[in-house]
Amino acid sequence: MTQEVTRRHYLDAMGITAWAAKYQLPNALPTEACEWEDTTPAATPPRERLQALLDDAPAPRSQMARPQTAKPQAPERQPPDEAIASPAAVRALLDTEPQGSAKQPAAQPAPPSAETAAPAEPLKFSLACVCLAGRWLVLQAGEMSSLEQQLLGNLLQAAGIQRGALPPVTHFTWPQMANAFAVEDPLDEAREGLAAFVAGSVSRQGWQLERLLWWGELGPDQAPLDRILNVSDGQSQTLSLPVWQGPALASLLEGAQSKRDFWPALQALGRQWADVGSIGERQTTGDH
Repeated sequence: MTQEVTRRHYLDAMGITAWAAKYQLPNALPTEACEWEDTTPAATPPRERLQALLDDAPAPRSQMARPQTAKPQAPERQPPDEAIASPAAVRALLDTEPQGSAKQPAAQPAPPSAETAAPAEPLKFSLACVCLAGRWLVLQAGEMSSLEQQLLGNLLQAAGIQRGALPPVTHFTWPQMANAFAVEDPLDEAREGLAAFVAGSVSRQGWQLERLLWWGELGPDQAPLDRILNVSDGQSQTLSLPVWQGPALASLLEGAQSKRDFWPALQALGRQWADVGSIGERQTTGDH
């Protein structure tokens, strides 16, 4: 066995959990080849496993047999460090029990349940993302078609929110790797993945997000996105942003009546954009 495998055996025998990488990150160097052994949790307590490893360890040099031709010498006193480091000394420490205390039988681990035995699959979803002036984050389930992008740009221009062409649309899919490993909590990891994607975009682009605009319904029909965004009292707990919900862009493409019904809500959204923008401009002027 290699040195790394030997180290993991001793850590496991002492009851110390060894952690390893869970995913292979994109563009990361491949993991060095190693003769890993697929082991299952042993029913033997760590104390007894460490005792077995010590029994298999070679004897110290001071206890090795000398040639018969050598003259008998007085027994040498073993240095304190060597005595403590030897397997016999460690066995003596392990065998030491407080006086008057009875040995308790080792507790057997509970058999794995059906939930823990079956590997969990990651949640799968995709989003289309657009950021308006670094302030409002636009999200839609799935990909945003060219017609939907054109309609979104026209709606935002009519409300006085967006002037000019619509910013580029970014598509985010989860999981990020097709060969993702089994996960412990698919919902929590999906939320962390989405939050990390948004946080990374904020860091790179210098956004200062104020609101999330979600186009479409959030309900059982949009599972698992309804649970991933975790909207409660108008606030996305996953992204820590207030949420505005509008109709799906695909439904607005069906006819003029749907656009007329949506027009009052779009005007109110434009007023909110202008009010927040004017407050920010006054604060910037006051700072100077």
